[in-house]
Amino acid sequence: MPKIALTKRAAVLLSTATAAAAAATALAAAPVTAAAPAESAAGLRWTECPTTKYPTLQCASLSVPLDHAQPGGRTISLALTRVPHTAATSQGPLLVNPGGPGGSGRSLAGFVASALPADLAAQYDVIGFDPRGVGKSEPALDCGPGHFTPVRPDSVPYREADERANLERVRSFAQSCATRHADVLPHIGTVAAAQDLELLRQALAAPRISYFGYSYGTYLGAVYAKLYPQRVHRLVLDSVVDPSGVWYEDNLAQDVAFDARHKAFMAWVAKHHATYRLGTDPTAVESRWYAMREALRTAPAGGKVGPSELEDTFMPGGYYNGYWPSLAEAFAAHTLRGDAKPLVAAYERFGAVDPAAGNSYSVYTAVQCRDSAWPKDWNTWRADMWRTHAKAPFMTWNNAWYNAPCAFWPTEPLQAPDVTNADLPPALLVQATEDAATPYDGAISMRQKLAGSSLLVEQGGGNHGVALSGNKCLDEKVAAYLRTGRAADATCAAPPAPEPTPATRALPASSGGAALHGLLGFRG
Repeated sequence: MPKIALTKRAAVLLSTATAAAAAATALAAAPVTAAAPAESAAGLRWTECPTTKYPTLQCASLSVPLDHAQPGGRTISLALTRVPHTAATSQGPLLVNPGGPGGSGRSLAGFVASALPADLAAQYDVIGFDPRGVGKSEPALDCGPGHFTPVRPDSVPYREADERANLERVRSFAQSCATRHADVLPHIGTVAAAQDLELLRQALAAPRISYFGYSYGTYLGAVYAKLYPQRVHRLVLDSVVDPSGVWYEDNLAQDVAFDARHKAFMAWVAKHHATYRLGTDPTAVESRWYAMREALRTAPAGGKVGPSELEDTFMPGGYYNGYWPSLAEAFAAHTLRGDAKPLVAAYERFGAVDPAAGNSYSVYTAVQCRDSAWPKDWNTWRADMWRTHAKAPFMTWNNAWYNAPCAFWPTEPLQAPDVTNADLPPALLVQATEDAATPYDGAISMRQKLAGSSLLVEQGGGNHGVALSGNKCLDEKVAAYLRTGRAADATCAAPPAPEPTPATRALPASSGGAALHGLLGFRG
């Protein structure tokens, strides 16, 4: 969704019935109406917190109930940022979210405000937020430091010992969450986060809010819109989660899509044989990648990049093809020259745990494991993963272990609400056809559920998170929607794939989608 945690990820994932019947059924199944937040007139105290890039940025915090069913009980706080509107007439707040779950949204406010046309951004208060449990919000979850310390057991359990070791890792993580955050875990989830957004709307004294979410943020936005459709002004959902598979089925679909995207990368490497010297046949190039993976089982690169870490390193290439040149250089150096240094550098850039990883991954698991039911019998996981691995070996088992704490999670799961909605103003969905993290079918599914919505397609695009990343056609249509509230189905061509660049030349942070993808992270 879809993304995050380690410099990584998040995850992903209806049918149409009569709106009234579907809403009644879904909300009865997932007890959200009884927990609707009480009205609040507390307001917010904004203080200046400028950065070099965003000199008008402001910060605030919002107190919300830990348990929305008990609004007078314990409170927690959400960390907020804002770029205030400057136009004489305002369209109100535009809340932005980078996905995850577990992604911090405070930095996204400045990015979105600067990426939109200046006259349009001036009409909105662009507001970023750290959802409950995330980042600077309090309390911030951190379940298991060291969970991703290299070298981990091979993700693909060819040996029973590797499976046992990975099972022990994920069980320990779930148990650590229960020990550290037993009082908070039952109240971490998408519905609770959506209710927080309604309290934020009230504190902003705004009759309606607009919302712009990427990846998992599309699901959060859809759930908010389901609960409070009359409070939505504009709704932009980019790289759309399929709400019919939240979350176990979505991850299986993601495995297949990531394998296809990895094959697209192998084909790109083969196309640029003159640079990388790894062969002109994509299938042969892919075989060399798996040979590298096998070699790392017995001789981890730099003592830290084994097979699991290799997958962590190359997975971001499935999110953003701007990383392909760096990854290809590392692949070639290790395969052709036995030089591990570029591979270790690529791991440290793309795959290694960053300082926020413990928090973001903890929230990722807390939300996903609470939102909906996961199989509790490990035999079900094992059978599903081997079946999927047979056709999609690139990341099926890596993704399984990333989510496997949900098989042992200490809180009971909820039932995901049906987001079918006939009461919204027109929404705009944005989707690349070859997106791996949130496959294209998810956007079709969401569009069927949101009556009157439009789908803006990046044809042939494989990146995850495409609006405001430099595709002029897409960006103009998103801006037009935010300006007028009107949209229609449309298709834009994807930008060309990157050209090889020297490994020593880092991609500028302002280059195309690099700035956006630095904020969205991976696995989310």
